Amino acid sequence: MKKLLLTIIAAMALTTLWAQVTPMLLGEKHAMLRVAQDKKYVLLPVQETEDIAAIAVLDARNEMVQRINVKLAVDRVDYYVPYELKGACLLDIEFHGDRRQKGALGEFVCWKEVKYSDTFDTTNREHFRPLYHHTPVYGWMNDPNGMFYKDGVWHLYYQWNPYGSQWENMHWGHSTSRDLVHWEAQPMAFEPDWLGSIFSGSCITNGNEVVAFYTTAGHHQTQSMAVSRDNGQTFKKYEGNPVITSDKPDFRDPNVFWHEATKRWVMILAVGQEMQIYSSADLKQWKYESSFGQEFGNHGGVWECPDLFKIGDKWVLLCNINPGGPFGGSATQYFVGQFDGHRFTCESMPKVTKWMDYGKDHYATVSFYNAPDNRRTVIAWMSNWQYANQVPTKQFRSANSIARDLGLFTFGEETYVSVVPSKEMLAVRGAKVKKPTEACEIVVDVKSQAEIVLSNAKGEQVVMTYDAAGQKFTMDRTKSGNVSFSDAFPCVTEAPTYGSIKQLRLFIDRCSIEAFDAEGKMAMTNLVFPSEPYNSIKVKGGKATVYEIKY
Repeated sequence: MKKLLLTIIAAMALTTLWAQVTPMLLGEKHAMLRVAQDKKYVLLPVQETEDIAAIAVLDARNEMVQRINVKLAVDRVDYYVPYELKGACLLDIEFHGDRRQKGALGEFVCWKEVKYSDTFDTTNREHFRPLYHHTPVYGWMNDPNGMFYKDGVWHLYYQWNPYGSQWENMHWGHSTSRDLVHWEAQPMAFEPDWLGSIFSGSCITNGNEVVAFYTTAGHHQTQSMAVSRDNGQTFKKYEGNPVITSDKPDFRDPNVFWHEATKRWVMILAVGQEMQIYSSADLKQWKYESSFGQEFGNHGGVWECPDLFKIGDKWVLLCNINPGGPFGGSATQYFVGQFDGHRFTCESMPKVTKWMDYGKDHYATVSFYNAPDNRRTVIAWMSNWQYANQVPTKQFRSANSIARDLGLFTFGEETYVSVVPSKEMLAVRGAKVKKPTEACEIVVDVKSQAEIVLSNAKGEQVVMTYDAAGQKFTMDRTKSGNVSFSDAFPCVTEAPTYGSIKQLRLFIDRCSIEAFDAEGKMAMTNLVFPSEPYNSIKVKGGKATVYEIKY
């Protein structure tokens, strides 16, 4: 995927200065580093296996302007991350972990490898970086946040660590698209403040304003808001933050929408293992309305990232959970029922659990606010908390799923959410080709029993089976390539099909396979890390057509 980072360009080799520095050593875990003032960035060397180094950034008056956590290199450099100096003069660094096993502080390789530069090279260095899925230009990404559509542009914010490719230092990154496939990186939207890190949340459009709601995660989790008057490019945080507080330890991920029947704004929050609902007339003063969740659905982990919306004459409540997924780790469950502006009522029996996707790598699903044509369009984080920090990439970690459109269907006495690739994926479908490529769509017309094997010359393979009699679809990635980085990664995932499948749509993109029943009754998303792309497909009990994807 081709992206531009507006403030960071790929020309580092021409403007970078290596500058071995002499730290001020203050103890076996404490040092200070005076930074140069003639360059835009200090490039910090990272070693991912090391413990966190807590860095307080001080200005010329020795006042702290920011805190960041970086895994500074001790004996090797895995990659660099940029810190924009903006008047920073001194880094006050406290190393965590057992220093007795690491040698003398003054001998750490980070002091020799610090660089100064006016630019930061974001040229892709990862052969697993997807070509048509959204990814951060560099650094760690998890939950999609604050998604909205306005004036022909889809806005996607996301949990981002710009100071490493593992979870830490939560900011909101920002990308935009006009077609849900090609994404352009935008400047950072939010960075942590003294209330805490910036956790997940949502955006609404209110006239000419875009209003963001997000969790500030400090000693406790509180809810804050910010307003943009330039279509979500920059935000001003509300002076009355936080707008909602609680004594609960897990109290996060506000999702806000307008409820027409009551003429009020509604916020749904994840609180432990339930969802709490609030309402407001002005977006500032919030009234608690009700809670939902006790005894309903899966409670194998903490509930997170809620979303509540109407499809047809019914309401759907998305509830992401970690752990507790059907095959371990994180996943998205949902409930179907009614909402009157005050209380959500689930129409299923309490013990019924419904999963939106039956793969291992589909989490934090939320929808775009104000999507056109009354669509309910969602994007998920394409990873799993069991191994997200260990997947075999370094420059970046994690991608988002392709955009999907939701609907409803019935099977037996239950109503389920249907999931199909968004129509924009048809617009990028290219010419037919004879064999799979690293970025393609495969359409498989299946019979009552089918087996689909994707493989490469290395003997790596993914085996998918469809069993009409058992009404199930499976995907086996145990021999898919590199599965050694986590014991939880090699697995076979299985999904109910709620009746028969006539056609499957498979989306392949370097490190992922997303499988859909063309009618929307089944979705399955799994990461794969083959040493070379799958270039062979064999189908028993069906016929496959392979299409290029125009990226």
